[in-house]
Amino acid sequence: MSTADSVKLGFTDAANVTSSAASNASSTIAQSTSSTWDRLSQWASEHKAVVYTIAGVTLVATGAGVYYYSSSGESVRVNPGEPRKSKKERRKQKQEQEKELEKIAIVQEPTEAKPAPPPSVAVETEEELPSVDENSVGTLSDEERKDYAAKLKAAGNKAYGNKEYERAIDLYSRAILCKPDPVFYSNRAACYGSQSQWDKVIEDTTAALSQDPEYVKALNRRANAYEQSEKYSEALLDFTASCIIDSFRNDQSAQSVERLLKKVAEGKAKSILANKEKKLPSSMFVTNYLQSFRPKPRPAGLEDSADLGDDSAKGQLRKGLVAMDKKSGDGYDEASTAFDRALELGDLGEHEAYAYNLRGTFRYLRGENEEALADLSKSVELDSALTQSYIKRASMHLEQGNKDGASSDFEKAIEQNKDDPDIYYHRAQLHFILGEFAEAAKDYQKSIDLDKDFIFSHIQLGVTQYKMGSIASSMATFRRCRKNFPDVPDVYNYYGELLLDQQKYQEAIDQFDQAITNEKKSKPNSINVLPLINKALAVFQWKQDFNTAESLCQEALKIDPECDIAVATMAQLLLQQGKVTDALKYFEQAAELSRTEGEVVNALSYAEATRTQLEVQEKYPQLASRLQGGAGGFQGMR
Repeated sequence: MSTADSVKLGFTDAANVTSSAASNASSTIAQSTSSTWDRLSQWASEHKAVVYTIAGVTLVATGAGVYYYSSSGESVRVNPGEPRKSKKERRKQKQEQEKELEKIAIVQEPTEAKPAPPPSVAVETEEELPSVDENSVGTLSDEERKDYAAKLKAAGNKAYGNKEYERAIDLYSRAILCKPDPVFYSNRAACYGSQSQWDKVIEDTTAALSQDPEYVKALNRRANAYEQSEKYSEALLDFTASCIIDSFRNDQSAQSVERLLKKVAEGKAKSILANKEKKLPSSMFVTNYLQSFRPKPRPAGLEDSADLGDDSAKGQLRKGLVAMDKKSGDGYDEASTAFDRALELGDLGEHEAYAYNLRGTFRYLRGENEEALADLSKSVELDSALTQSYIKRASMHLEQGNKDGASSDFEKAIEQNKDDPDIYYHRAQLHFILGEFAEAAKDYQKSIDLDKDFIFSHIQLGVTQYKMGSIASSMATFRRCRKNFPDVPDVYNYYGELLLDQQKYQEAIDQFDQAITNEKKSKPNSINVLPLINKALAVFQWKQDFNTAESLCQEALKIDPECDIAVATMAQLLLQQGKVTDALKYFEQAAELSRTEGEVVNALSYAEATRTQLEVQEKYPQLASRLQGGAGGFQGMR
């Protein structure tokens, strides 16, 4: 199997581009990120997948978490939103991991350390073994040194096989005195590894690699020692180099890379999240989330005509609603501050539950999840008829991996108002994320039956039909959408994405262009940049037109500098041109902009893979050239 084949991405499906601006809390975030990373990964796999092929590993974010795909086709789930395991389950998991590491160590033991010696060298008895030390070795001839070294090494192998590690260490040490061969250092490192003396393993394997930089067994031993010492970045680099040298044939090394990418990314993600300033995401993100709920008139008493002072709680509440209508970053910041102030002032009367709903919404968007949940719970406590609070709380439960909690809140919302179309729309998103497409389609249709004028229910139904394999039905749904909602840019954007998935490039670009035109007409000061990003991907996939693609991404970033999707797309474009250093900066920026732990881990996984590319180029330039040369570069390697 060629290198390219061994890492072929098997998960491309642009129907995940269903991150319509109508997604609910969890699905807006998850599908938006998922669809973009899926599309980026698709064309990365079909062209020069510089970074992600280094270790024979593929990364993909989905609505349910992050998956690492190895060349064997197996996947390991990483879902920061999963409920915490019990102590017993964690202990069992740790034991399994330790067993796996033991298995790795056994697999990596060198043939030189097996008890059976090479036929050409007889194993001497203790009395027959040559006596040599630092003083006497200088008196030996080259031929004597070679002969002594072979005999001592053979005896060391036998001792190692008998688990006489101290004796084996002594014999290998004497062999090294006679001949500082990399195999002897690596074998002695194996003995130290059996004793968990990881610093000495690193020292000996480094000595071996200084003589033979492509000694795979020494690389694997050092990588394992680094991992045991929790030096995960160093371990990742060594296992990566090992994969390249071994032509990606060693599944154990490839699985180690998967494991380490996860560890490195998760470790850095915790640090980023702990120090991350709580602020609103990009205006596009906020707009997409807010418009996933059907617009409703302001509650009575908060109209423009109402006599409310700005220094009153109700005045602040209205001020926030007015600011939201601007659909800009500054407007959303102003709204968030106003809602906080309204609740601080108190005396909201019948609007108190509504205020908690709004403050909880913006706290959620800032990543203050516990505070947001408390606000939404307070909202339904004050007014159980406010179904939107149940829906938003359900979305948060889903994002945290609590499917039962989400389902329960949807049921409570239905008990309050079974004719609220938003309930079915957002419950459909739950089904969609969980892959329950038939159930999702039913709920989208129910939402449409209750309110046929909400465009996003139609869009999501069309995407769900596409996911179910009903391509003709999906295309028909989008054609009806274009006829009935000709001025809505989202229709053209997501229809274009499905066409792009079918590689109908010109048709897709035409749809993206129409979406851009409609965006500029309807909201010239705060356009949604997704059509620009999608067009960038289309022109790259179709014509490899880097200049146009980069220009479109730059335009998107000028409009919305904190759009993580635009940043990630820019990173991939740079990566495909071999501008690895610049790509790394954008991947790291994407991690900083990401909102949830899963999104941060996803972005950092790409960043770490990119960083490894740079380190391979610097430390093992000959390996980098082989990798760039493709499968042919691996011919004849040992």
